Amino acid sequence: MLDIKWIRENPQALDEALKKRGADPESAKLLALDEARRQHLTKLQEAQERRNAASKEIGKAMASGDRELAEKLKAEVSELKSFVQDGEAEERRHDAALNDALARIPNVPLDDVPVGADENDNVEVRKHGEPKRANWAREHFEIGEALGQMDFERAAKLSGARFTVLSGQLARLERALGQFMLDLHTQEHGYTEVQPPLLVRDDAMFGTGQLPKFSEDLFRAGDDHWLIPTAEVSLTNLVREEILDGEKLPLRFTALTPCFRSEAGSAGRDTRGMLRQHQFYKVELVSITDAESAIDEHERMTACAETVLKKLDLPFRTMVLCTGDMGFGARKTYDLEVWLPGQNAYREISSCSVCGDFQGRRMNARYRVAGEKQTRFVHTLNGSGTAVGRALIAVLENYQNEDGSVTIPSALKPYMGGLEKIEALED
Repeated sequence: MLDIKWIRENPQALDEALKKRGADPESAKLLALDEARRQHLTKLQEAQERRNAASKEIGKAMASGDRELAEKLKAEVSELKSFVQDGEAEERRHDAALNDALARIPNVPLDDVPVGADENDNVEVRKHGEPKRANWAREHFEIGEALGQMDFERAAKLSGARFTVLSGQLARLERALGQFMLDLHTQEHGYTEVQPPLLVRDDAMFGTGQLPKFSEDLFRAGDDHWLIPTAEVSLTNLVREEILDGEKLPLRFTALTPCFRSEAGSAGRDTRGMLRQHQFYKVELVSITDAESAIDEHERMTACAETVLKKLDLPFRTMVLCTGDMGFGARKTYDLEVWLPGQNAYREISSCSVCGDFQGRRMNARYRVAGEKQTRFVHTLNGSGTAVGRALIAVLENYQNEDGSVTIPSALKPYMGGLEKIEALED
């Protein structure tokens, strides 16, 4: 959520930022709501001050024996009391209207983010590895089905479209990928492993920006909970409504969890295979920092995610997203796109975003700086480190052999009991 004080002082900057994102200007609407709220607060404060003054005057009138004046003042105090009570309810309505409007405004992009409309305007920052190309290369679902260990028909019987059943060594390979990533991030990158809840309340979804604007992308679980679309929600909200010691920042968390997404806006896209599922595993990275460290932390987090792909020896490229393709809460985002020989294309496997204090305000999460009386809102970052299902896809397609088998990457062999390759199940 943006700071209304900043908007009040920089209305043109807000509208220019929204224009870069392809959105309509909002400053006039927000300032009108803010002005109505401020005017009401002024009237309310004046009424409270007059009620206090009149109450004191009653005592003086009684002491001087002027009962007529005293009764007149009592009537005024009673009227003012009623006005203040009604006014406090009106204040809450003004606050709710302003906060609801602010909650729907996306974050302001950093100055170095390229301006563009969609993914076609993203900019390549660097590239690692040489893409593999072979005329016989197949897509991951062809490989998995031929191995007899990836079953979409049975999954559809259980749950419908966009679900997969993995079995045998492919199920173990997905588990191995998740464990490998967790070990890397906790042992080499300094993240603390967390096993968070998969069900969260409205406040948590609001804190990271999924609510109120993106409810159709989520799965509701009963009246009070939502299934997490990413562990970012649980991990970031670990610090909600807390005041942290600034000297102990940054905090770095990681988790391997199932994630659940309705994919409401992707009808017709990636309908075959595992690329776009309602349920998938992901290793998430979250950092809680102070204002001064956030940009450097963004580069560090992105490098941590890149290391996963480097150790798996998967070709990839790092893209900076343009203003029109960035997520709602991000100020800047790097996407890692892994090469998929079966598709003959790069596809996203990780997004790493710096959000400034946007989520910190929504969560009321702050930190204290030594020597300062005022607290500051924390800055937050999140990234995929990486999407496990998509890493499985990338391994299948990059390590496939012409005979249909799949070689196990060296980094995963310890997690696969020394297995060298996955081959088709015997009948």
